[in-house]
Amino acid sequence: MHFTDAPIETDWSIVMQTYLTFTELRSKLGGRSRSAIYLDLANGRLPQPVKLGSRLYWPEGDIEDHLRTLQKREM
Repeated sequence: MHFTDAPIETDWSIVMQTYLTFTELRSKLGGRSRSAIYLDLANGRLPQPVKLGSRLYWPEGDIEDHLRTLQKREM
């Protein structure tokens, strides 16, 4: 087996992603109700969550990108 001293490139933005809980998501969305958020998810108006164990989490980067896209549409 041969090893080189070449550095391993890692995309840390993927490795170090922050996830939002449902409560944090609600806050980021201006206090939207639970039912409104689930309707948005069902209709594809919000990025889908990731299930870890029995809980749902939303990658913060996905939510930020989604909100930026919505802002651009309003301009």
